[in-house]
Amino acid sequence: MSVEQVRVEAGRFQRKIHWRNMREYVAALAEIALFGYWFLRAKDLLVRVGFALLLAGLAYLVWHLLSKGSPAEAEEEEGAGLSGWIAFRRRELVRQRDLMRSVWLWYIGPLVPGIAVVFIAAARAAHAIRHSLIVWAADALVVVVVFLVVAELNKRGARKLQRQIDELDEQTRG
Repeated sequence: MSVEQVRVEAGRFQRKIHWRNMREYVAALAEIALFGYWFLRAKDLLVRVGFALLLAGLAYLVWHLLSKGSPAEAEEEEGAGLSGWIAFRRRELVRQRDLMRSVWLWYIGPLVPGIAVVFIAAARAAHAIRHSLIVWAADALVVVVVFLVVAELNKRGARKLQRQIDELDEQTRG
């Protein structure tokens, strides 16, 4: 393992994280625009509270990703030699693994209160207009499935990062 190999891998990983975050920011901005529009158009106070909670959850999600998930600057490691680059790479792998492992706390969790309030308001309205609660239940099921898929994808990503950490540890011991 050479300094150049570790540096190239670290750079590749940083770019991958950068573009993952960009996708998340764009998706969050689209959701903020959509939920903001619905918030402004809603007549029902409970619906407005739900969308306000969703907006707050999205703001927290974006802040958390910016503060905890942004790629670190690699330039400071250049003068440190192979051991410095390996330590940098490992720190970044561990940080991203931990971020993915905690997705329920910072990504899914902050959205749950808003979604719950919006669904309660929708169920109340559906009941008032004798609309089928089956449609409401199907929508709720879709949200649950999406959250479970997001959690599973992050769990798999965390396992993949753990394997990379283990391989890096093995290479430095061997």
